[in-house]
Amino acid sequence: MGEKKTITEQTNQKSLRIDEMSSLEIITLMAEEDKKIYLAIEKTLPTVAKAVDAIVDRWQKGGRCFVVGAGTSGRLGVLDAVELIPTFSIESGRWIGLIAGGYEAMWNPLEGNEDDEKQVIEELQKNLLSANDVIIGVSASGSTPYVLSALTFGNNIGALTISISNNERTKASKMSKFGIEAIVGPEVIRGSTRLKAGTAQKMILNMLSTATMVRLGKVYQNQMVDMQLINKKLVKRAISTLIELTNLSEVQAKDLFEQSENDLKTAIFVALTQGTKEQAKYYLSQANGRLKEAIYRFFNKK
Repeated sequence: MGEKKTITEQTNQKSLRIDEMSSLEIITLMAEEDKKIYLAIEKTLPTVAKAVDAIVDRWQKGGRCFVVGAGTSGRLGVLDAVELIPTFSIESGRWIGLIAGGYEAMWNPLEGNEDDEKQVIEELQKNLLSANDVIIGVSASGSTPYVLSALTFGNNIGALTISISNNERTKASKMSKFGIEAIVGPEVIRGSTRLKAGTAQKMILNMLSTATMVRLGKVYQNQMVDMQLINKKLVKRAISTLIELTNLSEVQAKDLFEQSENDLKTAIFVALTQGTKEQAKYYLSQANGRLKEAIYRFFNKK
């Protein structure tokens, strides 16, 4: 008897005749299979929440987050990391995506690098990985050498280790403080984990990063109030957000925004409290950037 295949490498019995199906039949089958993703992720939520709390704790101590993966998993990690900078104005180098094969692997199929256990250690050493940092290892199989090597190195340093995989009782989970396993079942194309597994990974990465940013005060109500205003669309969105949250006219909002040095949090604080720009900066500093808490502190003079 041969070794039992991992779930992500098993054959999906529902798609055995996919090569005979019409386009509508193919995508209908894919849509049906994708329904399993939410159910799989739902089971992971308690672990994901604990991981978020732990990331926030490390972040507030000056820690950084490294998302490590190969192939699809690595690309998804890089994608999520890059988009956090303009969305939440985090400093470059605080949430970093590392992919096996480096920069070129984002654009070219360099999947052979997933077996390279040394490259990721060199990258982490170059970034001076510390005990305050976080490593999120992403691997559908949960056994990718590039990812396991990063988790091992992180554990040795004392960093927080988190893993996202799509199989049961994986090596990555055993090596992590928080092992997140989203079991989505066999893919419609056997072993093509860019499908259900990849989608589940991206959803969990979204949860980890977004919930962390919310907990860090990057959001007021459900509005992005810490985004980088790097183009006209984002400036327009900032003005729109200010109007919606404060009921100012467009002219008033634009004027206040300019007086607040294009800082949306400061402008919202001033509009809602009738305080000064200096008070806004003081109370926001006292509240570690959490706008709602800063406003509460102002009215309660804490």
